[in-house]
Amino acid sequence: MNMQAIMKQAQKLQTDMMKAKKEIDETVYEGSSSIVSVKMNGERKLLEVKIDADILEKEDIEMLEDMILVAINDVNKKIDKDTEIKLGKYTQGMPGLF
Repeated sequence: MNMQAIMKQAQKLQTDMMKAKKEIDETVYEGSSSIVSVKMNGERKLLEVKIDADILEKEDIEMLEDMILVAINDVNKKIDKDTEIKLGKYTQGMPGLF
């Protein structure tokens, strides 16, 4: 393989990776716990928090805080999984690139 072909292949790989990263960044992910749901984009920007107020009582604030934490961690796991699926083929087991 000549150097031009290698460079062209590397540029295509970079373009494909950037396209996959953009797709992840623009995807809206949802995580939830029993009374809380959150939406976050692939850049981990929190877009929405919803609370099922019918279940909540005033004494349950600490539980609500825990449920929000669970929901946010849930959505972050989904973003990580999708990132690994879509970009893992480019990193070939090299963690921490994205």
